[in-house]
Amino acid sequence: MTTKSKVLLGILGAAAAGVVIGLLIAPEKGEDMRKKIRKTAGDWADNLGHLWSRGKEAAADGMNDLKEKVKQARSSAEEKSYS
Repeated sequence: MTTKSKVLLGILGAAAAGVVIGLLIAPEKGEDMRKKIRKTAGDWADNLGHLWSRGKEAAADGMNDLKEKVKQARSSAEEKSYS
């Protein structure tokens, strides 16, 4: 796990904890509060899932680009060595 991903997860965790604490401190009925917490947690889970999917796709695209560049470099090197 890279430093950037650790920082991102730390920020997301702290934000989630802040939201939950804020909801728990709010002067509302218990049932309303539980609904709000459930909805907020669901929204965060959906957003995190989408973020994960986009990150995975970006990583796959980056790997494909890197593989293509390696093939091109290898081909170029082979052509130069035969010349």
